[in-house]
Amino acid sequence: MNDQISQMVPDPWQSLFHLLILPLSWIPEMQQALIGFVLSPTNSWLAGIYYLLLLFPALLWIGAVWCTHLTLYTLPFRSGRIELLKTLLLAWWDMAVCMWMYWVGLARFVMIVFGWFFTLGRLALKLFAETMKQLVILPFKMTGQMTQSYFQPGVPWIAFLLLIFWCLLESTIFTYTLMPTITEVLAGMTGSDASVMTGTILYLFLSLLIMGSFACIQVLADSIKNHEYRYLVQVLLVEVFVMIFEVMFLYRELVDAITPWIAQQTGEQFRLGIGFTLSLATFSWVGVRGMTWFLFGQYGTPPLLSFISRRPMYQVAAESTTSQLPATAPVVWWRAPLDDFKREVGWLHDKASELMEYLMLPVLHVVAAFLNFAIILVTGKQIFSIPFKSLKEVVEARELLPAVRWETKKVPS
Repeated sequence: MNDQISQMVPDPWQSLFHLLILPLSWIPEMQQALIGFVLSPTNSWLAGIYYLLLLFPALLWIGAVWCTHLTLYTLPFRSGRIELLKTLLLAWWDMAVCMWMYWVGLARFVMIVFGWFFTLGRLALKLFAETMKQLVILPFKMTGQMTQSYFQPGVPWIAFLLLIFWCLLESTIFTYTLMPTITEVLAGMTGSDASVMTGTILYLFLSLLIMGSFACIQVLADSIKNHEYRYLVQVLLVEVFVMIFEVMFLYRELVDAITPWIAQQTGEQFRLGIGFTLSLATFSWVGVRGMTWFLFGQYGTPPLLSFISRRPMYQVAAESTTSQLPATAPVVWWRAPLDDFKREVGWLHDKASELMEYLMLPVLHVVAAFLNFAIILVTGKQIFSIPFKSLKEVVEARELLPAVRWETKKVPS
């Protein structure tokens, strides 16, 4: 490049030109050798490491050498030469600090990134372990919550479901035992076979009758509990009629179904009479109704009646317990997840800004050192105070540039 430039200079000035550029003649060769060393690796990984660690320091070195030599050329034409040399030496010191800060900043950035990955890995592992733990203890927790909620006052769903199941079971049994009799009666009345819907209609009819039987027992129990003696005789008569109806048409058929078995076991010597049959049916009705009533009927019948009438259940214990509980403000279910999302987004923004600062500061140190050399060449002063502690200092230092330009215009006047 020197030969090409020298060919552009007239021959009488060749000697003076070579004398003037003699201090700069070694810089292009040094520059070419240094850039060639940085760009020499052929391996992609090694080339990436060279570019990352050596490219910016090499460019800073080349720029500092050029600016320093060009500044020295201007010494005869400047005032305050001693201060200029001091500033130039201080810029070289800042350049060394910037190179060191560049490598240290890259190392800190890599350590922080690896630390983040390690922390996120630990967090993911902890979340996975906690998820597995919650899956293991979930059945026990659900059982505990169900038990706790079950013992709190409220609708006795277990008794209600057991009552419905028992009514359907009795309906099934009595439909099976009454079906031959009903079919025979309907055939005698209509003169034709019974319809296929006879069993379904009979099943629904018996289900309502059995539920009504439990309702009558509930009314009788409420009359006795509330001391309503005016209606007690009426309710007792209704309950007696209900018992007679179920004994005559339901439980008697059940007893008749087991009569052949009794006769077989006694060798045809014992035959059930009408009195013994009705007595056995009555005892069966009282026993079945008593067992089911004391087990779940007395708890499941009030919810059944409330469901049919669409009226709330009156529970003194539940109301007294509820009145003693402190009033709690309604909880908005989506507010907590939304607040967590806002906090996480804010945290991501803060950490992204911090990571960007860690990545930019090493490069900005190198750029600031080069700009110091360039500004010293132009104005004889450096603008940046190195090293930077944050991006805020870089922005504040940039605001000083108009003041430097104003001072350069003021000096000649």
